[in-house]
Amino acid sequence: MEEKKEICQKRLTGERALFQGHDLKIRDTIFDDGESPLKESRNIELEGCMFKWKYPLWYAKNISVKNCTWFEMGRAGVWYTDHITVEDSAIEAPKNFRRCSDLTLRNVSFPNAAETLWSCRGVRLEQVMAKGDYFAMNCENMDVRGFTLYGNYSFDGARNVEIRHSRLLSKDSFWNSENVTVYDSFISGEYLGWNAKNLTLIDCTVESLQGMCYIDNLVMKNCRLLNTTLAFEYSTVDAEIDSHIDSVLNPSGGVIRAESIGELILERDKIDPEKTWIICAQ
Repeated sequence: MEEKKEICQKRLTGERALFQGHDLKIRDTIFDDGESPLKESRNIELEGCMFKWKYPLWYAKNISVKNCTWFEMGRAGVWYTDHITVEDSAIEAPKNFRRCSDLTLRNVSFPNAAETLWSCRGVRLEQVMAKGDYFAMNCENMDVRGFTLYGNYSFDGARNVEIRHSRLLSKDSFWNSENVTVYDSFISGEYLGWNAKNLTLIDCTVESLQGMCYIDNLVMKNCRLLNTTLAFEYSTVDAEIDSHIDSVLNPSGGVIRAESIGELILERDKIDPEKTWIICAQ
């Protein structure tokens, strides 16, 4: 294997500064005042670097990033890139990570994550914090652990997603998604999961106005619903709720078990009430 050339403590400017660079170790270097510095690069290690301008890593492969910073103008930073790991880094720029595959983000913060992580495949998130709307739209095959999100419309259209030990403050999360399972997490936001298919929540706490509606095959096990109203409308549901539910509206069918239900609304002109079993401890 060819030994990697080292680049250390440089300030690289101008468009495509390291275009088609390959087999490089880049340390403590600033990329500034020029678009696409590492476009079409291969086999790159980046450590302690700073991206201060747009489109730094497009159409790249086999990239390792540690302790790096994307500043606000480093936007649309990583698109169409495969086999990339980013660790211990801060990404201030929005619109990062589009159409990437085999992507790992570990201990990464996104204070401005608007339109971030779209249409990516094979994604691993570990101890990631993001603030911004439309996070992870249309992603596939995701393994998410220790994730904290402040932003609405997350995981819209996502498929084959597993989330553990996370906290999502997100209105309209998991819309149009398929095969999503969430364990041991907290979710707060209106209209959770509308139009989803095969959404499973296990050992979760949920707070949602009109949450879990229009879902084909909703499963909830050992969950708590706090301040959750008008739940399950037009959903087929198998729910085991270890708390009171404020109100339930027109489920399409299945079983709902709860400690108690404040208001149960079953409108015969809209659904067949006999298709849903309601079992309350009180």
